[in-house]
Amino acid sequence: MRARSSSGIAFAHPLFFWGGFAACVAGVLLHLPMYLHGKDMHYHLNGMPMDTPMMIGMALIVLGLVAVGYGLVPRDFLKKAPPAELRVRAAGDAKLRPAHIALIAILTAAVTIDAMKPISLGFTAPGVAKEYGLKSALNPHGDLPVALLPFFGLSGTAVGSFVWGWLGDRIGRRAAILFAGVLFVTTATCGAMPSFGWNLAMCFLMGAGAGGMLPITFSLLAETIPGRHRGWLMVLIGGTLALAYVVTSWLSSELVPTYSWRILWLLGMPTGVVLILLNHWIPESPRFLLSHGREEEARAVMARYGASLVEATEPEPEPEAGADGHGGFGRLFRPPFTGLTSAVVVLGLGIGLVTYGFQLWIPSNLQKLGLPQATADRALRDSALLGLPLVFLASALYGLWSAKKTIILFTALVAAALGVLTFAGDDLAKHRDWLYVLLAGPIVGTSVIASVLAAYSSEIYPTRIRSRGSGLSAGVGKLGGVLVTILLVSGIAAPSIGLTALLGVVPLVLAVIAVAVFGVETRTSAPKVVPAVATAET
Repeated sequence: MRARSSSGIAFAHPLFFWGGFAACVAGVLLHLPMYLHGKDMHYHLNGMPMDTPMMIGMALIVLGLVAVGYGLVPRDFLKKAPPAELRVRAAGDAKLRPAHIALIAILTAAVTIDAMKPISLGFTAPGVAKEYGLKSALNPHGDLPVALLPFFGLSGTAVGSFVWGWLGDRIGRRAAILFAGVLFVTTATCGAMPSFGWNLAMCFLMGAGAGGMLPITFSLLAETIPGRHRGWLMVLIGGTLALAYVVTSWLSSELVPTYSWRILWLLGMPTGVVLILLNHWIPESPRFLLSHGREEEARAVMARYGASLVEATEPEPEPEAGADGHGGFGRLFRPPFTGLTSAVVVLGLGIGLVTYGFQLWIPSNLQKLGLPQATADRALRDSALLGLPLVFLASALYGLWSAKKTIILFTALVAAALGVLTFAGDDLAKHRDWLYVLLAGPIVGTSVIASVLAAYSSEIYPTRIRSRGSGLSAGVGKLGGVLVTILLVSGIAAPSIGLTALLGVVPLVLAVIAVAVFGVETRTSAPKVVPAVATAET
């Protein structure tokens, strides 16, 4: 018998999941003595040997992750997907229910927690460079470049976006979210690692866990939120990327001067634990449940969120002979999705170049221009707060006006702000008010574009490849960041305000053209509703 959680959704092996989760938490706690031991040295752990509790903790984490994975993977993992013509949609004109509100609140928290991981890279870089004597904007004579840290972290997020896109379709949206949450907990150990090499390894794993949360979240929302509310709510939830920036910059300004840069990583444990404990309000994809013969659970989820099985007015193209029956990433580039996917890729790369090029190094750049660390962090927080209304504006425009035109408008605005910063970024440091206004564009505006793209990519692809489509849009964004850090690691470019702004302008302008030519509107004729069948064919 399959035991159920309080949400009515079954864990394949609940004892393994909860036992593994407990082992992971215990493993992280055993790393804390190492961190606390460095209090008198302002938590500088460089050169210190790993103690016995840390070694035991690492073993517990490895065993715990294996147990968690086993507890989440369904017994019928290899079973084929249901027929392509059956899709799950929430009623288009239905009202939001309390269940919807609870789900939106939980997933908003999940996306915010997720986004804080890669955002923290920029705020930890100055402290990491100082402790390990690395080459950076503040220390141009170091040996190894501090850019290796974001390189490993962003490489992890790129890999995680694609892996989690696949996992979301193969083990379920909810299971993928929970496994990412457990990784958030375990990779908090990055804050206690004494050597730079171990920091790189844990940063990669942290990125792998963070990379897939947003696309999986949006894929789940697409099957549970009523159509008339879906688009603007997805943009609003995705806009919490800007909120994550506000929170991270605030935590950095308040905590880092006392507890060092390491505290930003250690905070991953309590936030990850909260996410796991809120699993009661996270449902599973009804279509995934049907594909694994879990009809009773699928019916319960559809009834709770007002969703139904629908039959598309136009059948989804069948896979080519010999293709993966579950729909591989290659299908996203075949007709009729070729041009549309190309536009998604170009825009995703542009977002990545700005987010992980410009945003990643702006804390260091502001300090290089003479601002103390706490002052620079507060300046970035104020800029993000100044730009937060853009999130609500984009949400309203996406829902009431046009998804395609909203993408074009905000992409053009961010490109314009970056254009000004390209030529006047360093001089604007003397004019703080204008600097804050212009920084709001690439900080909040890019988060808005990312959220709009995530919502857009979760709506333009059919259900059986939706998670992969969302994973692709998120993954190429991370690849853009990897490209920037490769340039920095190789010493080709210096992370100045003007140069990192320029790297984002060109792809964003190209993205405006690509979306204008290949983009489509997401508003289509309503599909025909069919009864929820007793079983799903395979």
